[in-house]
Amino acid sequence: MRKYSVAILGATGAVGQEFLRLMEERNFPFGELKMLASKRSAGKKITFMGKEYTVEEATDDSFKGVEIALFAGGSASKTFAPAAVKHGAVVIDNSSAFRMDPNVPLIVPEVNPEAIKEHKGIIANPNCSTIIMVMALKPLHDYAKIKRIVVSTYQAVSGAGKEGLEELEAQVNAIVKGEEVQCNIFPGASQPKHYQIAFNLLPHIDVFVEDDYTKEEMKMVHETHKILNDYTIGISPTTVRVPVYRSHSESINLEFEKEISADKARELLAAFPGVIVEDDPAEQLYPMPLYTSDKDEVFVGRVRPDKSVANGLNLWVVGDQIRKGAALNALQIAEYMIAHELV
Repeated sequence: MRKYSVAILGATGAVGQEFLRLMEERNFPFGELKMLASKRSAGKKITFMGKEYTVEEATDDSFKGVEIALFAGGSASKTFAPAAVKHGAVVIDNSSAFRMDPNVPLIVPEVNPEAIKEHKGIIANPNCSTIIMVMALKPLHDYAKIKRIVVSTYQAVSGAGKEGLEELEAQVNAIVKGEEVQCNIFPGASQPKHYQIAFNLLPHIDVFVEDDYTKEEMKMVHETHKILNDYTIGISPTTVRVPVYRSHSESINLEFEKEISADKARELLAAFPGVIVEDDPAEQLYPMPLYTSDKDEVFVGRVRPDKSVANGLNLWVVGDQIRKGAALNALQIAEYMIAHELV
């Protein structure tokens, strides 16, 4: 198999490190590999598959000769994506910078792979919560057409990066020792107030926008419409940060245009690639973030009828937001392009 020249922008961060783990696990066909990051991280050493790499400061010229550029996310995407494309690379970007650009496909490979070929050099990875949700929605929508979604998320602190993990751990340790709790990260480093996340829930992720929804909530609305190519679906989201290290959970209520039983939904979900159904109330079997962390699949359980409306279902959906919600999804896009000779 031919090997490809790959660059990882944000190689030292959580998603960048996950890229490397997945590339090794999945035998991704890379040849030359560039590790790129900000000036602050330049010079760090990363050992990967027996070879030591030096992290380079990203510049416009970093992408010369690169065929696939995996962007881990962040503000650098706007700066460097056009430069990478100019040098001939295909950019697969984890940031929100290009998701709603009509000229940039927004891709979950199991859901809308046909849109990949429409790219003009940049392909956007959806928000982690959106990816996890649409994996469960797609087979059900194809069967019975979804009219309305009410979704509440329970999002792990690692969604806020390494700093989020460190803050939760520090706060728990402080509480156990009877020390003062320091709050610097949640609901967001740029927010005027910060709250304790340990032993708490925060119904606030990202900034507030129109009608007092958060930006994180509206991402789920707009991105789901674009990925499913159906702008008629009503979507009402609430996103919540919870004191869990890894894996996002979602309570999803669905109303369909035609009847769909819980058994039929389980059958459709179990047959869908990348989804595992864990649903046996008698055995107390249902997905939990503790057991879905470091897994590639999206897990679905608690499938049951919503008896308050016609043609309604409730689902409980859990997935590792760093893997399928970010790095894995991006790598799957690259793998699809290689398999279909699109790069």
